[in-house]
Amino acid sequence: MLERIHLEILTAIKEHGTLTKAAAALCLSQSALSHSIKKLEGMLSTEIWQKEGRNLRLTAAGERILALANRVLPQFSHTELLLSQIAKGEMGSLRIGMECHPCYQWLLKVIAPYLDNWPEIDIDVRQEFQFGALGALLSYDIDLLITPDPLYHTRIEYIPVFDYEHRLVVSALHPLAAAEQVLPEQLADQVLFSYPVEPQRLDIFSQFLSPAKCSVRKHKIIKTTEIMLQMVAAGRGVCALPGWLVEEYSNSMAIKSLRFGEQGIAKQIFVGVRTGEQKIEYLNDFIAQACATG
Repeated sequence: MLERIHLEILTAIKEHGTLTKAAAALCLSQSALSHSIKKLEGMLSTEIWQKEGRNLRLTAAGERILALANRVLPQFSHTELLLSQIAKGEMGSLRIGMECHPCYQWLLKVIAPYLDNWPEIDIDVRQEFQFGALGALLSYDIDLLITPDPLYHTRIEYIPVFDYEHRLVVSALHPLAAAEQVLPEQLADQVLFSYPVEPQRLDIFSQFLSPAKCSVRKHKIIKTTEIMLQMVAAGRGVCALPGWLVEEYSNSMAIKSLRFGEQGIAKQIFVGVRTGEQKIEYLNDFIAQACATG
């Protein structure tokens, strides 16, 4: 029954006193304003205001509605301002989905300057997805997806951020450490450490071992990069990581990286967004920052 326009009309009447001034303030005609209130009076079966010469005086019913308007209209205005800021990319929440375990170190380099540029933006990084990261992006559970293995969809656009080479990491004292590259059969007696990802999605299997019909002696899961590299440095096994990440640790840990075969494994990191959402300024700026940092 009550609509926002009724609250605005009574607020304008209280402030300006006359129908003419209230209509002008609301950019309405006097007839439209009067008709709206008469219709409301008919539904309420009571008067909202009374005329006193050229001025209008609110009745008890009108004063009750005005009291509501004084509480509600500022909340409308505030919420509309926030929504306008979000639409302009001035504030909001950026939910980032990660399908790249070793990319956290890189992401920290992106987030630090980004937060300086967008102090009003909240950032949430998510990694566990019940129905997959692509589904989370399509269902609006996340706003951006960082992945080295994009699953293409008509509603998703992937922007390449940077190229890298996937490398085998061994101890500096490992028998393979003196070599520049490794062959699939040379890993048959090795223990392989990896992040908790299905083997078919690991590049060392899908692009190197499986095509050669080879495997490793044992496959162990380790969740954190630092522990994984400490195990490798101690000679407990080998792992496969992006070359740029290995370089960051090679000065402080006794490790060496090798190319997978003669050609190596070339990879890219992508940022996935829903089609058309790159026009949102704070999303677009994150992508630009990611590309610059990459």
